[in-house]
Amino acid sequence: MKDFNIDHFRYTGSTTLKLKKSPTKIDDFYEDNEHYEAILRQQAAEIDKLQERMYSYNRYGLVAVFQALDAAGKDGTIQHVFTGTNPAGVRVYSFKRPTDQELDHDFLWRSWRELPERGTIGIFNRSYYEEVLVTKVHPEILTQSQRLPEESTTDLDKLFKHRYEAIRAMEKYLYRNGFLTVKFYLHVSKKEQADRLIARIEDPDKNWKFEEGDVKEREFWDAYQDAYEEAINETATDKAPWYVIPADDKKNMRLLVGRIIIDELSKLPFDEPKPNAERFKELQKLIPVIQGQNE
Repeated sequence: MKDFNIDHFRYTGSTTLKLKKSPTKIDDFYEDNEHYEAILRQQAAEIDKLQERMYSYNRYGLVAVFQALDAAGKDGTIQHVFTGTNPAGVRVYSFKRPTDQELDHDFLWRSWRELPERGTIGIFNRSYYEEVLVTKVHPEILTQSQRLPEESTTDLDKLFKHRYEAIRAMEKYLYRNGFLTVKFYLHVSKKEQADRLIARIEDPDKNWKFEEGDVKEREFWDAYQDAYEEAINETATDKAPWYVIPADDKKNMRLLVGRIIIDELSKLPFDEPKPNAERFKELQKLIPVIQGQNE
């Protein structure tokens, strides 16, 4: 059984990521299913406690970005890792194809709208990174669909360089204002993705998860690997790190993500709420009032 060492998966820009050398499967963090469930429950309780402390302190927030290819397990990971967290302290937003309204704004606009309040965890299921991933693989989206000024699309290398700069600046700005951005790339192998897509086709109850377009996108596998590698290397910083998570084993993936969330929340310098003797004394006077309301 493997010990948690999240440094193996953390990228801050000090080293260069090579996705082909990054594992999609590692030794298990759990002994069996019962052990996995026990660790997951323990992590959920820790995340809930840390989020509660962050909420009561009300100075910091956390943005957790989840990026991955189709069938890597984003939805299930978010569901299992945060299942024990107070719903009032978590906001989940899934980014789909941009709407007409969103296309009438800059590429970061719709993400700004969904940022969490202080004291809460904002979870982005896909994010602004789609605009340097999908558009990198399919540049015709930029030149034909995004209503950009013509002069900005004449040099796409320059356009992406500017977008990386804008993303780094946004995440730096958030950090300076008390919001930590933690980014996860769920790294699944091509074979495992194929097995999961086929499973969705073979199980009628999972057909709703399958989109025919997923098969077409597999033809661009190598291009997506290159796009992710470049995006991570261009935007990984110490204050907004990327974690490249082996995703061929869903249980391992969830436990690793949970451990990282706990570690990142634990770094925030919020204090335990301090008892206020005067307030405690004043509140005691309300007990007989409440009891009297039962009569």
